[in-house]
This record gives sequence, structure tokens and C-alpha cells, in this order.
Amino acid sequence: MTTMNRPFQVLGIQQIAIGGLDKLHLRRLWVDMLGLEITGTFRSERENVDEDICAIGQGPFKVEVDLMQPLDAEKKPAVHATPLNHIGLWIDDLPAAVQWLTDQGVRFAPGGIRKGAAGFDICFLHPKASEEFPIAGEGVLIELVQAPPEVTAAFKALALRP
Repeated sequence: MTTMNRPFQVLGIQQIAIGGLDKLHLRRLWVDMLGLEITGTFRSERENVDEDICAIGQGPFKVEVDLMQPLDAEKKPAVHATPLNHIGLWIDDLPAAVQWLTDQGVRFAPGGIRKGAAGFDICFLHPKASEEFPIAGEGVLIELVQAPPEVTAAFKALALRP
């Protein structure tokens, strides 16, 4: 099996993204009721999104919860179409991961590696496989996020604990 030669490691969950037609409804639950803190916002015409970036936890183990609504509900990408829009995973070596996964037949969404809303390099695994790339997210959009050095170090230190 090819897993023995994997040149990267998934360290942990970086984010979950939740979409709806009106992020005020999402904010009512996640911020007002569950107590998450809004740490930033992101708006992109190209990605058809207006989002609040919230946080659970602290430091290198902080997980983003992105509350997203479309700028135009008739346009794509439809960030509101599935309530759990995507999950983001911390990756210790994103370029190596993209190359290796592509070589294994994993399908990526268009756009390649680029800066994401939180300032980290990102790319997305496509939710649907194709003939050329038979491995995909089986209906789930998966974001791979380049972990900064402090996150990589924290996860590696945690793994070394007895």
C-alpha cells in the first residue's frame, strides 16, 4: 500500500465551515448560544462568500468555525448549499501533499495552492471523483491548510507525550 511513502502528515482539524443563506442565523447559535468568539471576517466576490471567522480553543490547537453566507444565492460557489460546507485539515507540508495525492489519483478543485481567508496557504480536494482522478471527498469538500511552524511543533510535541 502507498501510505508508507506519504511525504506529509495530517496534524489535526484546522477548521469547519458552515453555510447558510443568512449568517445572522448561524451567528445566533454559534456565537450567542455556544459562545464562540468572532476573530475576523472575510468577503470575496470570486468565492461568492461573506463569512465570520470564529474560534474554538486557543493557540496552536485553535479550530476555526467559519460561518458563511453567499453574496449572491444564485451564483457559484454555493457556500450555503450544504450546511457543513467543508472541513479544513492542518498539513505539515502542503506542496508535498498536493503532489503526492495528485500522483495517487486524488482530484483537486480548481485554483491550486493559494492564500486562504485566514492567511494560510490552502487548496481543496474536490468532493466528486472523475475518470481521470478516481479519488475525491465523496460529497465533502476538504480544505488542506499549510500549518505554520508553531502548529506543526505543537502537534509533534503532543504526539511525543507518553
